[in-house]
Amino acid sequence: MADPMRIRAQSQNGNALVRVLMSHEMETGQRKDSSGKTIPAWHITDVTVAHNGKTVMTAEWGPAVSKNPFLQFTVKGAKAGDKIAVTWKDNKGETRTDEATVS
Repeated sequence: MADPMRIRAQSQNGNALVRVLMSHEMETGQRKDSSGKTIPAWHITDVTVAHNGKTVMTAEWGPAVSKNPFLQFTVKGAKAGDKIAVTWKDNKGETRTDEATVS
């Protein structure tokens, strides 16, 4: 299983500014290892964000996203104490969900 995401959610003027750092190798499938063999593709394909259990954002990613991707967005109407959950799924079927409380 991948390392936990680092999620920071801060209340700002009736919204929440959310910053997420995801730990993932994000291989494109185009690089070669030291012996010349192609390294298989391994990247995040889907990202979902929920605010207090309700989906507020979805994204479809591909191999062009960098290693350990950073994502920043605003959730309208979020206030201190609300829960923000971020879930990703990769092309190998691995998934990870982490949660933060808006401060």
